[in-house]
Amino acid sequence: MKNKLKQYKQNRQDKKLAKQEASDRMPRITNETVASHREEVLKGARKYIYPLQHSKHKVVIITTTLFVTSILAFTTYCVVALYKVESTSSFLYRVTQVVPLPVARTGSRFISYENYLFELRHYIHYYETQQKIGFTTESGKQQLDDYKKRSLDKVINDALIKQIASDKSINVTEQELDAQIQVSRSQNRLGGSTRVFEDVIKEYYGWSLGDFRRSLRSQMLEEKVNASLDTEAKTKMDTVMSAIKSGGVFADLAKQYSDDEPSKAVGGDFGVIDKTNTAASAQTIETLFRLTVGDTAEPIIISYGTGYAYEIIKSIEVSGDKVKGSHIIISLKDINTFLNDKKDKQPTRRYISL
Repeated sequence: MKNKLKQYKQNRQDKKLAKQEASDRMPRITNETVASHREEVLKGARKYIYPLQHSKHKVVIITTTLFVTSILAFTTYCVVALYKVESTSSFLYRVTQVVPLPVARTGSRFISYENYLFELRHYIHYYETQQKIGFTTESGKQQLDDYKKRSLDKVINDALIKQIASDKSINVTEQELDAQIQVSRSQNRLGGSTRVFEDVIKEYYGWSLGDFRRSLRSQMLEEKVNASLDTEAKTKMDTVMSAIKSGGVFADLAKQYSDDEPSKAVGGDFGVIDKTNTAASAQTIETLFRLTVGDTAEPIIISYGTGYAYEIIKSIEVSGDKVKGSHIIISLKDINTFLNDKKDKQPTRRYISL
């Protein structure tokens, strides 16, 4: 009996000791043990995080390198195509509409390559589609070179004209543009409708309506600047108008002052015309048809020959839809006379070799 009791006590003692040892082996949760555990977890994760960060860094470097290389390649292509090959492709024209690349410089002002291509491309479009002229033959290439020179000369002149216009506070308003277009449309020179007109300029010149307005604005500005620079023609025109208003005989004044040789000998008489007559300018016809017989209009500026001129118009007789008129033409000096002087004082540098 004693042995069983002793054995029972020993078993209890052994269980108690085993339980105590198990309790001692269990980790105790304290601030120190939590911090230690967190560090172990993070340490295990770092072996995955660091390679990921490294890969992301490489992706950024590679992407940036590819982007910069693409930009440099694109820029190099455009520079070579425009300044070495002198391409006139639609793609490069669009590029010059976005990127302000220069084609020349006059004084401190750069002239946009886009302006040059705008002028040149409408020449090319017209002669290829309407005249069926190709530019791959030797004569065609020579002709294209001539158009290139003309286009570059024009945009350089336009830049100087704009500079003079700015100095003299000369401009062309939207209302003036609209009026000029309306005059031509009233005589059916620009098609019977907006749609027809847009189709015509697209077919002939590859222009949109906005392109047409841009070209017309440039022409009208040149007319105004030319007139402002030619003070001799202005003085002559004022003399003629003063004589007319003082009762002078129009025919005699035409014989004395007019620069139009065909009509000068007959007192300025240019015959009978109607609104479909394309030999006279749209402004001439519009002015003549709004006059009362015997009246003389204020001078207008028209295209005359290769330049511009003042035109003083008188209505002689009306017969149905036709009018007989007389005019006195006072030619303006070629605008290059004035622009060349400015070019001598303000040298021009061209960035393409023509």
